[in-house]
Amino acid sequence: MKRLLLLVTAVTLVACKGEPKDYVTLSGKIENPDESKTLKIFKGKSYEKLITLNDDGSFSDTLKVVAGDYNLQHGKEYGTIYLENDNSSSFETDYESFIDSMVFKGDGADTNNFSLKSYTMGKDYFTEDLVSKGSKEDVEKALEDYQSAYQDLKQKYPAVDSTHLALMDKNVDRTVKQIDQFVSSKFAIIGALPKGSISPTFENYENYAGGTMSLSDLKGKYVYIDIWATWCPPCIREIPSLKKIEKQYHGKNIAFVSISVDNGRGYKNDAAAAYQGWKKMIVDKELSGIQLYADNGFRSDFIKNYKINGIPRFILIDPNGNIVSADAPRPSSPSLIELFNELEI
Repeated sequence: MKRLLLLVTAVTLVACKGEPKDYVTLSGKIENPDESKTLKIFKGKSYEKLITLNDDGSFSDTLKVVAGDYNLQHGKEYGTIYLENDNSSSFETDYESFIDSMVFKGDGADTNNFSLKSYTMGKDYFTEDLVSKGSKEDVEKALEDYQSAYQDLKQKYPAVDSTHLALMDKNVDRTVKQIDQFVSSKFAIIGALPKGSISPTFENYENYAGGTMSLSDLKGKYVYIDIWATWCPPCIREIPSLKKIEKQYHGKNIAFVSISVDNGRGYKNDAAAAYQGWKKMIVDKELSGIQLYADNGFRSDFIKNYKINGIPRFILIDPNGNIVSADAPRPSSPSLIELFNELEI
């Protein structure tokens, strides 16, 4: 009788568990949602599911997936989530701070939270202030702290699978190498072009407003130079901030000069098309300041003398033609205004 009872109990437990579900249940809530009220889950061109949010931003739906990492999109914000059939996963976030406020719950929560924190923790250590003003020792300390914090994070989520651990290890190693290379390049530039040294010059660059201009024409003013190109997305992203600062310092003893190194890239190596593209963008973006065209793209003497091999790049020169910074803060960085204030511009 006792053996029969145990057998019946075992059968009952198996029956209660049921068959594995061939879908994952995904639910959650997005505070202050975008007006689209939709959440897209996708993986390249192989999978896409559009989930409609309720009026309060909550949502719940089922998705048939192949286990793996998927992209999620709400409005203009993106994220990543691991999904697997027979799971119930969820996340909550605020659209106004999408990634920073995101928290995963349910099945796969450890994997998802670990991956999210691994990708975003770098901004806590490699701040704009550190990148623009930090010493070499400051950056080296930040790199050590970053790697130590990542090891602590791995201890906090011991259940994360080896595949995601390897992926995040690779991401952290790549970040460390990129920061190290950036810092090495930055301090090499500062060493070769120190503050107070005579600035390299440019001569007779075409001025969009008409005629030509040389750096010597601006002697007596501070000169903030933006090296850019129409095919460079990071350059384009700085335009609104640059226009704002140009307006803020209008009438002050500073000239804002943008030098385009367009030479065919993005235009099927057609230099003439690149030149016309430069002119068109000045009109389309309503660019202000002094707009100049480098005489030979990246092979221009001024560009080579400033050791510029990546853009955007910003340079600040004093009224006497001496270097203030060969790698000045970007227009979008608060450090630029701080620098201007220190110089009493």
